Amino acid sequence: MGTFTVWKFDSADGAADALAKLERLQKEQLIQINDAAYVYWPEGQKKPKTKQLHHLAGMGALGGSFWGLLFGLLFFVPLLGLAVGAAVGAATGAMTDVGIDDDFIREVRENVTPGTSALFLMSSQAVVDKVLEEFKGSGATLISTNLSSEQEVRLREAFSETEVV
Repeated sequence: MGTFTVWKFDSADGAADALAKLERLQKEQLIQINDAAYVYWPEGQKKPKTKQLHHLAGMGALGGSFWGLLFGLLFFVPLLGLAVGAAVGAATGAMTDVGIDDDFIREVRENVTPGTSALFLMSSQAVVDKVLEEFKGSGATLISTNLSSEQEVRLREAFSETEVV
C-alpha cells in the first residue's frame, strides 16, 4: 500500500496544477502515482466539482467507486440528509484503513471551501527531497496523511517556514 495524502490549495486550480506537476515528476521517475483525484470549488458555485484520474489501472488504483463514495461523504451526503447518510454509513468502515474517519471528513469539509481545491493522492516510491523541492512555495497545506507521526512532522516542516512541534 502506498502513502495517502490530502493537500489543500488556496485557489480553485491549485490541485489540478499540482497533479500536473506530479505527473511530470512521475515521468522523471521521482514518484509513482498509484491513484489520485481532486476537488475544486470555484467561487460563486454552490458545491465543489470533482475529477479523478481515469488512465490508471492495476495495483494501487483505488477505483471510481472509492472516489465516488469518498467525495459523496465529504461534500454531498450532508446535503442529502440523514436518511441517505445512514445508508452510506455502513459502507465507510473499510475506508478507515487509509485514515478516512469522522475526523478526516470534518477536517476536509472545514478546509475545502469556495475558491479552494484539494488533491487526494495515493503514491509510492517518492524521491522525497526532489518532490518536496518542486512544491516549495506552492501554498500547499497538508490536511491528512497515513504516514507515521515522525514522517508527517518532516513533511509538514518541509512546507512551512516554522518548525512543527
